[in-house]
Amino acid sequence: MRRTQRFVAVGIISAFVLGLLYASISRRPPVEVDSGTRLLMGTFARVVVIARSERAANACIKAAFDVQDRIEALMSYHRDDSELNRVNRYAAQKPMPVNPMTFQVLRQAIHFSELSEGVFDVTVGPLVDLWRTAGEANEPPSEEALAEARRKVGYKKLILDDKAATVRFAEEGMRIDLGGIAKGYAVDKAVEAMQKEGALGGMVDLGGNIRCFGQAPRGQEKWRIGLQDPNVAPDEFDGSKYLLVLEIADESVATSGDYRRFAVVKGEKESHILDTRSGKGAGKLVSDTILASDAITADALSTAVNVLGPEAGMALIERLPSVEAILIPADRPDTLLYSSGARAYVSE
Repeated sequence: MRRTQRFVAVGIISAFVLGLLYASISRRPPVEVDSGTRLLMGTFARVVVIARSERAANACIKAAFDVQDRIEALMSYHRDDSELNRVNRYAAQKPMPVNPMTFQVLRQAIHFSELSEGVFDVTVGPLVDLWRTAGEANEPPSEEALAEARRKVGYKKLILDDKAATVRFAEEGMRIDLGGIAKGYAVDKAVEAMQKEGALGGMVDLGGNIRCFGQAPRGQEKWRIGLQDPNVAPDEFDGSKYLLVLEIADESVATSGDYRRFAVVKGEKESHILDTRSGKGAGKLVSDTILASDAITADALSTAVNVLGPEAGMALIERLPSVEAILIPADRPDTLLYSSGARAYVSE
């Protein structure tokens, strides 16, 4: 009897100690861990995690970068060994099976092409190649070369088989470039991976494609995202001049523009964002910033709106629920144009 009582007493004490330990741990404030910047998908990547412990935060960071590395291996336009470039080499000859993630991005790409009436188009590859060659040679492409490249472009020539998960080109010489959508997808998958690892909150930034979720850093009710001033010259980037600061909770932000990435051909600046209708660089906006619930939407729409310009671009945004925009017209670089709900995100 005494032994039984002793065991009961030990059990009560153990439970009490474990309870105190759990209470102590649960009262500890969450930690914030910043990955610092890394080079990924041809740009700079950064992850910030709010988690129960530093160990948990580091696991979240690893998961985020692991999935983004995987997406780069699948969808890079500049890596010869990527799945995307195998598709570009052989899809005109036969249907090419692809990874489910690649297929998902291609299906989403067609959705945004239809939404923008063809302005967003991942089959832009022939024009990308043409302008890269023009930049290296410092010689603008001829109208004949532009017409030939444009003949190979068109999202309706991209044939997807949902059942077999294959991709086929209807035209010889077609090439897919996922530069206007893959980074947003990678950000969304990174957030998903972090949440699976138990992140309480976080921020993923991949070349200006940003998504925030959950608990904000200590002392903040929301995540604060600064928008760079596009009128600051590239060599002044370190000055980090901000136009404004956005406060977001569970949203994404993406900015497109020609103020950082462009080619100069015969002294003329050409945006890296190409208008497939003309075959030339978009030039109606200095920059556009899109706010949306997920990063793939913000990424794709920032490209489409940059091509459409201020009037048509804003009209598209106003038709879409839960999407906002801040635009800077090329002919009025000191002017900010806001969609109907965008000002609500601007920090006072």
